[in-house]
Amino acid sequence: MGFGEAISSCLSHYASFRGRASRSEYWFFNLFFIICAVVASIIDRLLGTAFTMHNPMTGAVQSLGYGYVYAVVALGLFLPLLTATVRRLHDTNRSGWWYFIALVPLIGAILLLVWYCSKGTDGGNDYGSDPLGGGYGDTFS
Repeated sequence: MGFGEAISSCLSHYASFRGRASRSEYWFFNLFFIICAVVASIIDRLLGTAFTMHNPMTGAVQSLGYGYVYAVVALGLFLPLLTATVRRLHDTNRSGWWYFIALVPLIGAILLLVWYCSKGTDGGNDYGSDPLGGGYGDTFS
């Protein structure tokens, strides 16, 4: 799956937690989110809409680096990013509830990263057919 196809797939499944997402779909959409966030942050700085904070220690006003444009982009892409994450866990035959293992400091994040990088199950699993079309287990069963 290519970059454009992954973005199209994730945005077309905007709020669908059903099904599976391949590794390429998941990682390309994460890359798309990062690119959008960086561009939105740059636009915020150029337009002067970046949020600022008054530092009580130094008395200086500091920019946080992101603002209103970033907030709109982040809110708009939050749900498709979350659904892509859940569907990626489904591809490894795990429930989306495993996402909350990230609340376990360090170990949870490492475990999730390993699962996100690991190959999905061949053929169908509990959450649907193979997104890459591989395996013929469901065809002849």
